Amino acid sequence: MLSVDPKMLPRLDELEEDLLARRQCAVAEDWRGEIQGLDLTLTFLRSKREQARRLQRIRPVSLGMPDLPHPRGGK
Repeated sequence: MLSVDPKMLPRLDELEEDLLARRQCAVAEDWRGEIQGLDLTLTFLRSKREQARRLQRIRPVSLGMPDLPHPRGGK
């Protein structure tokens, strides 16, 4: 599953605006299949945007450097 970089949140907002405009046109033309497809796409987009917002709030965790044994048996 792909994760969205939080830097892309403004682009997701633009995509949502475009999808909503396309959906409005599909409603006006009574294109039911198109409406269903756009609704599904909007659902996925909103889910990815929420995932990106959660990632934005999480700080990186330092795991430190592992202590690797020296190849000759000493430290």
